[in-house]
Amino acid sequence: MTSRVVFISLLLLLYFQYIYGLGSGESGTVVVPSPYRSPDGADLRSSVGTMVGTHFAMFHQGNTDKCAIVMNLSAVDRCAFVKTTPDCSMEDSFINYLKMTFCLLPPDLTPLTITLCMIWLLFLFIVLGLTASKFFCPNLSAISSSLRLTHNVAGVTFLALGNGAPDVFSATVAFSRPHTAGLAIGALFGAGIFVTTVVAGAVSLVKPFTVASRPFLRDVIFYMAAVFWTIVILYRGTISLGETLGYLGLYVVYVITVIASAYIYSHQKHSATRSSIQSSTHVPEFQSSESDDEAILISNSSIQEDYDSEYCPLLPYCESTSSILLSSLNPVDSRIWRRKSWRWRAIKILKMPLEVLLLLTVPVVDPDKEDRNWRRPLNCLHLITAPLVCVLTFRSGEYGMYQIENQFPVWALTLLFGLFLSAIVFLTTTNNHPPPYHSLFSLLGFVVSAIWISAAALEVVSILHMLGVFFSLSNNLLGLTLLAWGNSIGDSFSDVTIARQGYPQMAISACFGGIIFNMLIGVGIGCLMQMFNNEPVVTFEPAGLLTWVLAGSLGLSLVLSFILVPLHCFHMGRSYGIFLLLFYAVFLLVALLTEFGFIHTGSQ
Repeated sequence: MTSRVVFISLLLLLYFQYIYGLGSGESGTVVVPSPYRSPDGADLRSSVGTMVGTHFAMFHQGNTDKCAIVMNLSAVDRCAFVKTTPDCSMEDSFINYLKMTFCLLPPDLTPLTITLCMIWLLFLFIVLGLTASKFFCPNLSAISSSLRLTHNVAGVTFLALGNGAPDVFSATVAFSRPHTAGLAIGALFGAGIFVTTVVAGAVSLVKPFTVASRPFLRDVIFYMAAVFWTIVILYRGTISLGETLGYLGLYVVYVITVIASAYIYSHQKHSATRSSIQSSTHVPEFQSSESDDEAILISNSSIQEDYDSEYCPLLPYCESTSSILLSSLNPVDSRIWRRKSWRWRAIKILKMPLEVLLLLTVPVVDPDKEDRNWRRPLNCLHLITAPLVCVLTFRSGEYGMYQIENQFPVWALTLLFGLFLSAIVFLTTTNNHPPPYHSLFSLLGFVVSAIWISAAALEVVSILHMLGVFFSLSNNLLGLTLLAWGNSIGDSFSDVTIARQGYPQMAISACFGGIIFNMLIGVGIGCLMQMFNNEPVVTFEPAGLLTWVLAGSLGLSLVLSFILVPLHCFHMGRSYGIFLLLFYAVFLLVALLTEFGFIHTGSQ
């Protein structure tokens, strides 16, 4: 709850900062005389060219985003400026939030536009979390079951991707744009320090425990390697193709290490079992996060089976096709609804339109159910809606609207193809038994949910870019606060809940395992995408003081954990949890003081 309060408080702080700026007459704003601007705004950039250097020196040193100077103009000139400046064109997102902010409504109503954008930002974070938890992760789990992957391999590959989907997609999108790479750096480092201090500290406060030594040291060492590698690249300011592939290679090495560790643990466990009849008293010596994983999975599955069997009908009942479709599109379970509080019901009602939309477009395969969640009418409908979502959402619908020989649009061809497939599946299957190829629907659901998450991440990055321009805030600060908190809140509550239920080992493993994936895959894929679009060598904007505060704080927190936890015999108690929370509070204070100029280098 604390993270959510802090997240909303920062949004309110930004809003009131703008209101205060209006009340004080926008002091410090350089007004460009309207005689120097042509009616169509064509000469606007040349008229304000002399102010660019001054503005960058004051607020955005090293920032090459020319759109950042828009707030130096008078209110009446801002709309023409964002329309004529290439850096202000948000071509990858569905909505150009800068044009909406400065052109949609009169300047006096700009606070209303900002408020609506902030509400939309909160909704997009809900979209990210809901799509990842209820659609992306289940399909990844089904794919790993179909491929017969072990829990260890699935945990560090498919399930890590499912848990870190919002962070990875947001970082990938931000890294693929030259002017928003600071968002990705701030988000990855910010989420890293937030998870390793606030979440780990909360787990230690809720349930003091002794962490498994080898998995903990393994994860901390790999994460420190990823962080310090990133710091070196930021210091150099460039990253080559080989170094980008090195990020992906390092994660492959991490996966191999996890598999080897699990094999060694299993071998030692069997050896101890054979050595003594009372070996069960010695097995906990080799306990690791994998054993906790299996225990909670078995416990949850057995509880779910008992719950479902309690409500099984005594007599066989065959639903009609229409009733199956309607029940499949109902996101509310009446049995759960009756037991929940009014707050949960209110939030559920607000999320229902989104859930229905996702149910209409994303198939979900559940290998734990007897029918694998086969819903014949809905799955046939998915063959129509899912391809349409892919072509109309990928790259903001650019490919979907393309017309073949300037006559037939791609989306219409996709619709016809989906209708053809849907008719074949509907005529060759029954309502009661899933077809042999039903597992392919999990692959389709994986692709469609990934595209939904990617589209939402694009909008999130675009809104944060707009907020950074509007409030004269750096991308690093927005990344380490709004983007990092928004993507980490869901995982934070999950980890603390798991710890409160008696599984702190699993919670602390999730803290480190997920952020390793986010860092290595987010930077690697994001830089690869930028290389495909531009140059073989990606050049980063010169890192400011805030970047080094963020990187240094994350590196320091990891080094302290690497030293202090073994010194306390790997026991994470309440005192250590309080220390981590205080560390994050000091870091956040220093970051804010640095952003607003209270802490600066001697040359500034």
